[in-house]
Amino acid sequence: MQLGSTARPAGVAALRDAYARGLRPREVVDGVLERIADRNGDAVWISLAEPEVLRARAAELEERADGPLPPLYGIPFAVKDNIDVAGLPTTAACPTFAYSPAADATAVRRLLDAGAIAIGKTNLDQFATGLTGVRSPYGACESVFGGDLVSGGSSSGSAVAVAAGLVAFALGTDTAGSGRVPAAMNGIVGLKPTRGLVSTAGVVPACRSLDRVSIFANDLDDAATVLDVLAAPDPADPWSRHGPWSRPASPPVRVAIAEELDFEGDTAYAAAFAAVVAHVRASAGAVVETPLGPLLEAGDLLYGGPWVAERLAELDGFLREYPGDVLPVTRAVLERGRGYDAVAAFRARHRLQELRAWTRRLFERADVLLLPTVPTTFTRAEIAEQPIARNLVLGRYTQFANLLDLAAVAVPAGTTADGRPVGVTLLGPAFSEARLISAAHELISREAA
Repeated sequence: MQLGSTARPAGVAALRDAYARGLRPREVVDGVLERIADRNGDAVWISLAEPEVLRARAAELEERADGPLPPLYGIPFAVKDNIDVAGLPTTAACPTFAYSPAADATAVRRLLDAGAIAIGKTNLDQFATGLTGVRSPYGACESVFGGDLVSGGSSSGSAVAVAAGLVAFALGTDTAGSGRVPAAMNGIVGLKPTRGLVSTAGVVPACRSLDRVSIFANDLDDAATVLDVLAAPDPADPWSRHGPWSRPASPPVRVAIAEELDFEGDTAYAAAFAAVVAHVRASAGAVVETPLGPLLEAGDLLYGGPWVAERLAELDGFLREYPGDVLPVTRAVLERGRGYDAVAAFRARHRLQELRAWTRRLFERADVLLLPTVPTTFTRAEIAEQPIARNLVLGRYTQFANLLDLAAVAVPAGTTADGRPVGVTLLGPAFSEARLISAAHELISREAA
């Protein structure tokens, strides 16, 4: 493999091997800048570090090359623009909201300390409210599969930056599925860690009690390498917590599979997922059939319950002062939060606790739960026709995860007969990331290959 200014950037592991053989960070930076320039106008980026800043960072790293290399030495990455990077504005895809952070978010600082190179800030659904990638004044990313397919959101630019080969990995956030839906729509891995495992200090809140920093990567091992760097308690984050990652379940893995799924009449997507299920049934140690009703009910609480008021709580003052500077679809979602009071909030919390108990019992019978990441795909034109309803469709099998305190990894699983990307997700209880990655290796990645 040859890596240089014109080579498509490799993943984390491949770049580490190349550095061991003499590749220099300056070559990688020059190659990234060239590829970004070649894709001018694709709505992936909101801001980029200046070339001289990136080259200075590369030179700084090269001065350390004689000693032991840090785990992410010279690895280029992108950051969703609701996560602070010192020296670049944070906009949350709203120009009026923009500010200049004095310090990096904790997650970004940990990556930089590990030797990574922050290339720039990526586009997103405004205020991380949406799963489509079209709710931004900075443009709407298209999936790398083309055909006007949405890129998925809200971490649209981060996913496309990885899938298009602009960076080796990227940070997103995931509240309702924003770290998994874009992964599915672009054929990459999306790892959504357990709540609190990765610090959210320096992240613009969407729904503070549910927000997660997520990882986009080309493969499972790269995602795990990045998580190794990020996972640590943070006294600056009141939501931070630390628990032992569960050891991978010894094969054979017990897999829960839904008794009934709704693909919105998309027979090609249903057939593609059925092929994955057939492979899993043949490979898993045991298959547990499960209803999905309690999980879907939990997911409905996110936008159809008082948690939408938590989104408003973060932005109410800004929304009142600058209502015309928030996209109409974003404002419509946030304003729904005014319809909930404390009584409704407590009723929903009590019901959620019952649904969490049901979910715990499910994972006493199974190690992982297998679901399609999205039930179907949409074009940007189709989303424009029904922006809210079709957004909810994309989140059908993702938006319950954080409410139920689950970890998840979304992985590519081939394409439909008509060439659209197919993604599946494995979910497990809190701190089950190692188990999920191991199961995805065993059950899904071989099938996708």
